Amino acid sequence: MRIAAKAVERKLNETPDYEGPLLSCSCGGHMRYEGRRPKTFTTVLGEITLMRAYYHCEACKKSFIPRDRALLIEHTSLSPGVVRMTGFSAAMVSFEEGSLLLSELAGVKVSARQVERTAEALGRQIACDELTYVEPDEPVVPTLYLGVDGTGIPIRQSELLGRKGKQADGSAKTREVKLCTVWSAERRDKEGRPVRDRGSVTYSAAIESAASGPADDAPFAQRVIREATRRGFDTAQRRVVLGDGARWIWNLSNEYFPGSIEIVDRFHAKERISDAAKAIYGSGSELGAQWAKERHDELDEGHLDDLIHALDVHASNCEARKCRNYIIENRSRMRYPEFHAQGLCTSTGVIEAGCKLAVGTRLKRAGMHWSVKGADAIIALRCTILSGRLEDFWERRAGAAKTLNSNK
Repeated sequence: MRIAAKAVERKLNETPDYEGPLLSCSCGGHMRYEGRRPKTFTTVLGEITLMRAYYHCEACKKSFIPRDRALLIEHTSLSPGVVRMTGFSAAMVSFEEGSLLLSELAGVKVSARQVERTAEALGRQIACDELTYVEPDEPVVPTLYLGVDGTGIPIRQSELLGRKGKQADGSAKTREVKLCTVWSAERRDKEGRPVRDRGSVTYSAAIESAASGPADDAPFAQRVIREATRRGFDTAQRRVVLGDGARWIWNLSNEYFPGSIEIVDRFHAKERISDAAKAIYGSGSELGAQWAKERHDELDEGHLDDLIHALDVHASNCEARKCRNYIIENRSRMRYPEFHAQGLCTSTGVIEAGCKLAVGTRLKRAGMHWSVKGADAIIALRCTILSGRLEDFWERRAGAAKTLNSNK
């Protein structure tokens, strides 16, 4: 490896990068050539030291090094290949573990602190790319599903001051990451139930608000629209929006995806019924368990009037009233026999698994406390990798650098 690194180093140093005594500067002045300066950076082959032409503008104090820009090593000591390896490892494991993996598996020495800085910088680039690159796919299946959910992650206390939370004293320990997931489910299991198609799931997430402001749409709503556009959700023959019953989900669906089939997650609805049973009969009650099972069966069989009547009997109980109102408000989204007859998913298992896979597995490990910016960067990086979009992003990143070089 060391021999290969030396060969690459010699070849690059033999390639001319001198562009004349003066270069135009963006300030309107000129950058003057001030000789050659060395830089040592880490590649997948090992360390390489390059001599580079150095230009400086005395008027605005900006500097420019053509070779650094051409090789995508401006403001970093890592080659693009090592940056990609570092970002990938940091998206999967902790920064300390990522540093160890790079050393043990690739022989590349990158400190945990540098892994963190590099991965977060790459994640921020990906987040910016996600905002601007919304090239729609052509749907290859007749039915597409879109689901949204949220999960809390631990945030540094300094970034939670003044925020209301669920702690006993009203304070917060977490911020909610909102996740949008799009997938298809044309496959069927042995019992004929729809099953998620392999490789069909994509994720987009961030710590964002779902509430609309007075002047513009909510940031998360815009994220959902971008992801839906990328997947061709609007042009699918059947569009299904799945959620846990939260009003903001249906508000988003009605405003941006009118005409979609809306379905409340069946297991979440059953959980609400079970919570009501515990409140009515007490936790661990056999009578309560039997009552809950009967209500679950009524839900599965579409006997919603019977279910609502059974809850009415216990209207003096707060949880029973809440569950009753929940069923009434969402009954059009709980037509499960009809949905099953149409071959549709009625569970948000893909979304809940996405919250764990895209967010929880990496950002909710013991002892972790994130900054909002750092968390969003790693979430963007992880979602891109899990959605199979890293290669496309990398090609756009390299293409943008070539365009910048040709236009300098």
